[in-house]
Amino acid sequence: MYIVGLISGTSADAIDAGICRIVGAPPDIEVQLIHALTYECPAGFQQRVWDAGLPSRSHVDEICQLNADLGEQFAAAALAVISSSGLAAEDIDLIGSHGQTVWHMVEPSGEVTSTLQLAEGAIIAERTGITTVNNFRARDIAAGGQGAPLTSYADWLLLRHPDHWRAAQNLGGIGNVTFLPPISDNVSAPISFDTGPGNSLIDTAMHILSGGTQGFDRDGQMAAKGHVNDNWLNELLAHPYYEQPPPKTTGRELFGAKMGAALISEGHSRGLSDADIVATLTALTAASIADACERFAPAPIAEVVLHGGGVRNPVMVEMLRNRLDPTPILTNEDVGLDNDNMEALVFALLAHETWHARPGMHPKLTGARHPVILGQIIPGNNFVDLVRRTWCDEG
Repeated sequence: MYIVGLISGTSADAIDAGICRIVGAPPDIEVQLIHALTYECPAGFQQRVWDAGLPSRSHVDEICQLNADLGEQFAAAALAVISSSGLAAEDIDLIGSHGQTVWHMVEPSGEVTSTLQLAEGAIIAERTGITTVNNFRARDIAAGGQGAPLTSYADWLLLRHPDHWRAAQNLGGIGNVTFLPPISDNVSAPISFDTGPGNSLIDTAMHILSGGTQGFDRDGQMAAKGHVNDNWLNELLAHPYYEQPPPKTTGRELFGAKMGAALISEGHSRGLSDADIVATLTALTAASIADACERFAPAPIAEVVLHGGGVRNPVMVEMLRNRLDPTPILTNEDVGLDNDNMEALVFALLAHETWHARPGMHPKLTGARHPVILGQIIPGNNFVDLVRRTWCDEG
């Protein structure tokens, strides 16, 4: 099947779109990225998303309209990646859309009770004519899971090593890790959870400190100019989230704009420069990941595979290497996957599994009571033909 995967991450500044060719079924499933692009959202969209995620600034009418407007943007991103690939919409079987996370309701106990991803799937199906699968997280939460991290299931299918344990660490807006037993181990279960901030606090700091002209620390240039304040870092690492046992999940509701603004104020009150603040926040991401490995890895980790936007921050990666030494640090490219488009690939893969009535999660990864099929299917113009070619042909 040819499937388009779509996602807008925590930074909310663009949509990652990728076309994947997927054949087979777990454990013998093959995923090939055919073409991908980053679709920039119009000016003002990022701020609208961030405002929607702040209870003090969000309004129901704006959230309602934002859902529709994001649906239009996601549809445009799907059509753009299809057009630039040389394919036609008629060549695509499915779209798997994660949407844009606006709120992930985590109770003080750690239980997740609800989640909200915007980008109306009906609009995507209508504009493209392609059957669309979206709203993946809600079913896992209904089954008692955290609804995250969903990328961990792709890690489980694609990144297990034949003989030793791996940690697959995502460096997105929020960091998440999957501890993967080797394929030869038929007893051990995987573990997955959000480690804490990935790029979210750094992005917020850069946005505020630059007066809105910079949304992230490109190539770690700001962090490289600063010095890590170890005393402050140790205080930040005392946040109760880090010692909370998995399964657990978090998001911009905790490690987002509100915390980022407060940390900038605190850093300045300590006499730190802007560069020192960004360096310390970068160190917080690296240290919290290393701490998660030390606290919660169920077995010695032979290697760590990094993916996500933070891989392009050499300062962050070097901090991780130092803290995880002597464990080797790899990237997706080292194991034959595309780093820049991994999350688009994930949601193409999850859409494939949903269409074939197979679970898109492992209960040990999210904390759900049992395996469940994820997402909601919105028929496109190709729906009847797709049913005939797949469900009917497969008996």
